[in-house]
Amino acid sequence: MTDTPKKPRIAIGSDHAGFPVKETIRKYLEAAGYAVDDQGTSSEESVDYPDYGRAVGERVASKQTDLGIAVCGSGIGISIAANKVSGIRAALAHDVNTARLAREHNDANVLALGSRIVTPEAALEMVQTFLNTAYLGGRHQRRVDKITQIERDTRS
Repeated sequence: MTDTPKKPRIAIGSDHAGFPVKETIRKYLEAAGYAVDDQGTSSEESVDYPDYGRAVGERVASKQTDLGIAVCGSGIGISIAANKVSGIRAALAHDVNTARLAREHNDANVLALGSRIVTPEAALEMVQTFLNTAYLGGRHQRRVDKITQIERDTRS
């Protein structure tokens, strides 16, 4: 008998533009048995994406969750916000390949998506890929270490 790997805990958050895609992802994750920590928003009423990128990043950085998913209209703003949190490597993905590479090569711990860029169906495929792809380490580790060193060097 083999042990089934434990599913990671996922923080998820979005602004108003990302809300419909976030909800699609949240429902999928919950149905698939993932523990989901929804950081909001809870409607399509206008809000500011930095608040939700930060919230997702902080949940991951504090190890309250293992990984994060952040959604805004383009995915750009929310990824920038999440990346301001120390220890976060948020990667903006536009397809399954970029979602896979974010994990394999960059050990990304937050997946950022643009709801105006990808369909809900494509977003689910990217989430599945992100969650089921392992970091390769090896030659990629020295690069991830350099990113971590930049973060240390530039702290105020």
